[in-house]
Parts: sequence; structure tokens; C-alpha cells
Amino acid sequence: MADRLTQLQDTINQQAEHFCNSIGILQQFSTPSKFPGFDRSGSQTPQQQQNQEDYAVLFATLISRCAKDIDTLIESLPSEESSTELQVQSLRRLEAENKEAAEQLEEVVRQGEILLEKIQGALSDIAQCQLDMQNPALILNKDVKPQL
Repeated sequence: MADRLTQLQDTINQQAEHFCNSIGILQQFSTPSKFPGFDRSGSQTPQQQQNQEDYAVLFATLISRCAKDIDTLIESLPSEESSTELQVQSLRRLEAENKEAAEQLEEVVRQGEILLEKIQGALSDIAQCQLDMQNPALILNKDVKPQL
């Protein structure tokens, strides 16, 4: 994730790209002007007019959305009124929250390790029982004590 200034620069570049593309579309699809003394008609087909209207709506939407994004990014930048003292207080609060979250994480990890040990013990018992069930002669021999 980029910092806010980089996001702002990227959004401004995107806005410039939208302006360039919209001007290119205007140049490509605009109707030629009539000059006096020329009888040549420059009428457009209805399909060309529809495409021209679609492009106008598309670029108007893109440009307005990009302008809103730029405004939002500018508003999210720190203001001049934000003093060093306020920033230090904010950092201290964030450090305290971070420390509390780290302690909670350590507790969860500790509980997870305890649970893991219990599960491993249970799995070991299950495995041993399965081995014992496969060799019933071993179980009988264990119970029988040699006589002297």
C-alpha cells in the first residue's frame, strides 16, 4: 500500500489520462465544421452519434469519480494545524494499542501451544492403542508374568 501522497499523485496522473483520452475521443468523433463556399456535407450516422454520447457519459463519469477521489485524498492528508505534539500523542496511543494487541496475541499463542500438546498426547495414545490392537499376543504376554 502506497502512502497518501503517492496515491494522490497516481490519482492526479489518472485524471490527466482521462482528460487526454476524452480530448482524443472528441477529436476522433466530432463533426467537421462547415466552411462557407463548400457544399460537402459532414452528416453523421445515428450510430456515430450514439457512440459519441456514450463516450461523453463515460468520460464525464470517470473524470467526476477521479475528482472525488482526489478530494478525498487531499482531505485525508494531515493539516498544518497538526502539531508535533499532537502527532507524538497519536503515536503513543498507537504504541499502547499495539502493545496490548501483542500481549493478546502472545496469550492466544500460549493457549494454542498448550492445546497442541494435549492433541499430540491424545494422538500418541491413539496410535499406541492401535498398535496394541494389531498385536494382541503382545498384550497377553505383557499381562502374563514368568513363573519361577
